[in-house]
Order: sequence, then C-alpha cells, then structure tokens
Amino acid sequence: MNLKGQWIWVTGASSGLGLELCKKLAKLGANLLITARRADRLESLATELRASAVEVKVLAADMSRSEDVERMLDVAKTLPLAAVILNAGVTHFGHHHELEWSAFDTMLRTNVIGTTRLTSELVKHFQATNASARIMLVTSMAGLMPVPFQAAYSGTKAFLTAFGTALAHELRGSNISVTVFAPGGIATEMTSGDRFETLRGWLAPVESVALEALAALESRQPLYVQGFMNRLGLFAFRFLPRNLVMGQVGKQYRAALAAELAGKKK
Repeated sequence: MNLKGQWIWVTGASSGLGLELCKKLAKLGANLLITARRADRLESLATELRASAVEVKVLAADMSRSEDVERMLDVAKTLPLAAVILNAGVTHFGHHHELEWSAFDTMLRTNVIGTTRLTSELVKHFQATNASARIMLVTSMAGLMPVPFQAAYSGTKAFLTAFGTALAHELRGSNISVTVFAPGGIATEMTSGDRFETLRGWLAPVESVALEALAALESRQPLYVQGFMNRLGLFAFRFLPRNLVMGQVGKQYRAALAAELAGKKK
C-alpha cells in the first residue's frame, strides 16, 4: 500500500494507538488530518509529524458532541481522503453500577453515535465523489467476546463490530472498503491505572498493534482480529460453553479489582 502523499484522517490521535498510528503513517509519507479533544497534544504531535516532511492538519474536536462531529465532517470533505481510521473511544473498567449515566452517555455518543455518523456520511461522500477510500473502525475483542466489568464498553464495541462488518459486505465490489479492526488489550495511557496492574501481562505493545492495524487497513478485510492468541481465543469461544468462558474472564477482572482495592487499603 503506497501511502506517500495520500491524505489519511485519524481520530483519537493524541494518545495510545491513534498516536502510534500517526507516527507510523507519517514515516510512510502520508499526509494527516489528526483529531482529538486535546488541542495542545495535537499541536505538539503535528510538529513532530511534520519532521517527516508531510502535511498535517489539526482538528481539535470532541466525538461525543454532535456539533463537533458535523464540524469534523465539513473539514474532512475538503480533503482528498484515501483512508479514515476511526479510532477515538472511551471505556469503563469496573462494576457497572459505578458508571454514572452521564459517563455512559458520553461513551455511547463517542463510541457509537459519533463513529457511526462519521462512517455513514463519509460513505455517502465517497460514493458521491466516486472516490476510492478505506474506512477502518477500531473496535475491540470485547465486542466479539463480552467482558464482565466492561459491560458498557463491550456493548458499544459489539454494535460497531456488527455495523461495520455488515456495511463492509454491503459495499463489496465498490471502491469503498470498511474494515473492523478488533485488538485485544493494549498497553496505553488508557490501561495504565492500578486496576489493570494484574492484567498487565495480557496487554500488547502499542507498536505491534499499530503495525497490525496498518496491515488490516491494507487488507480491506471486513473483520481483522489482532494477534494470534486473540484469533485462537475467538476460535475457541465458538466451541466452548459461552458462560464458562465469560465466567473465567470475569474471575480475572474481579481479581484485578480486588487487588486494586487491597492496594488502596495498605
């Protein structure tokens, strides 16, 4: 996939997987439209990326705000985008009753409504302009194998997985592809807290996940599951009793929460 001089839009670009993807794409010569809530981080990233002699446009916006989503679309439609990586997302790890509705609402607006709105409008735009473009939705293994203590997050990612893969098959044979990229846990800022301490061994390095994400973008596959162990686990999930698998995962997450609580009491 030759990306030199091509415009690619990355949401959630200020940290984690989005940040790493931007760095790798710039080294491949891609021009970048970078989006996230934190303008200061975006400006700092843009300065770093421009050292690779690529063009970078900064667009600070909040995916949970409908007015910001519309503003992002207005800007994106002015560029000859070759690819869009919709990576922005928020999560909650803990007992579901601890999740305030306002935070759940923000998660729904970011992970589901904002991402779906962008995808839908971009597909229409690419069809109207007869563009050849790739859209990648970054979801999660939690959208394929529901995770206790991440119930809300699992639900949002399950929606995106179903929506994205169905749309991908609908668009087959056209110049537009949709790929759902489903990584497992990633060692990023989002997973740096004490609650993830006992789960740290499950987390993949962000650099290797970013490389697989680029492979997924190139492949144009409707669904790309990151990591051999994740693919193996998903295969096993089809044959093992669903409640058994979720029960084992739940035990690991429950233990992680208990370990965090014990640490606070010391």
